[in-house]
Amino acid sequence: MVKPGSPSKILGILAVTQIVSWGTLYYAFAILAPDMQREFGWRAEIIFGAFSWSLLVSGLLSTPIGILIDRFGGRAVMGSGSLLCGAGFVALGFAQGVAHYFIVWTMLGAGMGMVLYEAAFATINREVLHQARKGISTVTLVGGLASTVFWPLTLKLNGILGWRDTWLVYGAIQLLLCAPLHALMPASRHQAASHRPAASVDSHTLNQAVRSPVFWKLAFAFSANSFVFSALSVHLIPMLQQFGHSAVATVFLAALIGPLQVIGRIGEMVFAHRTLPQTVGKITFATLPAALLALLLLGQHAWAVALFCMLYGMSNGILTIVRGTVPLALFGRENYGAIAGAMAGPSLISKAAGPLAVAALIQFDPSPNSLLGVLLAMSVISLWFYLTAVKAAPAGVRVAPL
Repeated sequence: MVKPGSPSKILGILAVTQIVSWGTLYYAFAILAPDMQREFGWRAEIIFGAFSWSLLVSGLLSTPIGILIDRFGGRAVMGSGSLLCGAGFVALGFAQGVAHYFIVWTMLGAGMGMVLYEAAFATINREVLHQARKGISTVTLVGGLASTVFWPLTLKLNGILGWRDTWLVYGAIQLLLCAPLHALMPASRHQAASHRPAASVDSHTLNQAVRSPVFWKLAFAFSANSFVFSALSVHLIPMLQQFGHSAVATVFLAALIGPLQVIGRIGEMVFAHRTLPQTVGKITFATLPAALLALLLLGQHAWAVALFCMLYGMSNGILTIVRGTVPLALFGRENYGAIAGAMAGPSLISKAAGPLAVAALIQFDPSPNSLLGVLLAMSVISLWFYLTAVKAAPAGVRVAPL
C-alpha cells in the first residue's frame, strides 16, 4: 500500500493552482472581453456566449471527471487539465473566426472541469483523508484571492501587451507553473478498508446516490443558488445604479463582496469547524434571501446596499465550502468525486444560463424590483430544497464533523 501524500504539500500545491486557474480561466475574461469584441467586431452574444458555453461544457463533464479522479487521483487528471488549459489559451491568443473561437472555449471548458474547485475537492477527499473538511476550507480561502490578484494583473498585461498576448502569457503560466505543480502532487492509491476513516463506512456508489431524493434536492438547491450568484455577478452593478447610486459608489460598495467572501471562509474555519456541515449550510442558504430582501425593500439606501453586499459576499464565500463538505458528509468518501461531480453538473449549467436568462428578463422588464423579485424567489426555492434534503437524509449517512 502506498501511503497518501503529505496533506500540507497537496494543499499548498492546490492553493497556488486554484488562484492561478480561477484567475486565468474565470476572472480574466471580464477584463479582456471588451477589447476582444472590438477587434473581432462580433456581437456581445457571441463573445460572452462562448464563455457561457465553456461553463456548460464543464458542467456536462463534471461527472466523468469526478470518476477519473476517484480512480486515478488528482495528479493525473488535474495535470492533464492544466496542459489542456494552456493549449486552449495559446489557441485563444491566435483565434480568428467564430468556429475557431467556440472550439477554443470548448477546450477551456473541459479544462475548467479538470482543474477548478470540484476537481480540487475530489482530490482533497481522496488524498487528505483525515482532514478533508479543513483542506477544502483552506483551499477555498486562498482561492478567494484569485480576483484580487488577477483583475489588476490582467488589466496591466492587457494595457502593455494587448489581449492576445495576455492569453498567451496565461497559457504559458498554465503549462510552465500549474502543470508541473500538479505533477508534483504525490501519487497514492485508496487505502485499505481497515485504514479508512469511519465516514467511509456508509459511502454510497454513484448509482445509489442518484437514486436518492436527497441527492436531487441538494443538486437543485445548489443549482438555484448558482443561478442567483451568476446572474448577480454580471448584472449587479447596473442594477444598483438603477436604484439611484452613482457609478463610483456602486463600484465601491460592490468591492465589499470579495473581502467578505474571504472573511466568511475564515469565520467558517475558526468558528464552525466542529459544527456539522449540514448546519453551516442551513445558515448559508438562509443568508442569501435575507440579503436580497434587504436590497429589494431598501435598495435606495447606501447602507442597505452595503448590508446586502456583505451578506451576499459571506454567503457566497461559505457556500463554496458547503458545496464541498455536505456531499461528503451525506454520501460518504469512497465515491465522492463521481457523486460531487454529478451534483455539480446542474449548478454549472445554471451558472452558464443565469446571466443570459436575466438579460432576457431585463429586455422584457428593466425594473430592478422585477429582477430582484425573481432572484429572491429562486433563493427561497434554493433554501427550501436544501432544508428538505438535509432533513430527509437517512440517519445512517449522517456523520460527525469532518
